[in-house]
Amino acid sequence: MPDAITIGLTGEAATVVEPQLTARHLGSGAVSVFATPEMIRLMERAAVNALAARLAPGQQSVGTAVNVRHLAATPLGATVTARAELIAREGRRLTFRVSAHDGTETIGEGTHERALIDLARFEAKAEAKRAASET
Repeated sequence: MPDAITIGLTGEAATVVEPQLTARHLGSGAVSVFATPEMIRLMERAAVNALAARLAPGQQSVGTAVNVRHLAATPLGATVTARAELIAREGRRLTFRVSAHDGTETIGEGTHERALIDLARFEAKAEAKRAASET
């Protein structure tokens, strides 16, 4: 099924800006506007949504890089929609162009990379690392 992951693939995710999503609440700033970490999380979710129905059984993706700019503030109550478009694929490495819009203007843009993984192997490796840290 990895052949279903082709350039141009898109996904979206949306959220309403609530107090727990603000810079003030998260400690990433002192103002009650949509926080940069939440914008990035929404962009990642858009990329995950783009891939969701196209992954092979036992396959998942993990984020490996984010390079975005937060361009404008978004107040409480606004709906933010993030969009991710697959613009490059090199083997297991996927690069998405990501953006976020608040209904008035583009509030963020950049790129996000993800890697395709075998979930069982990934989890086994993480478990081995956890177990080694306990000894």
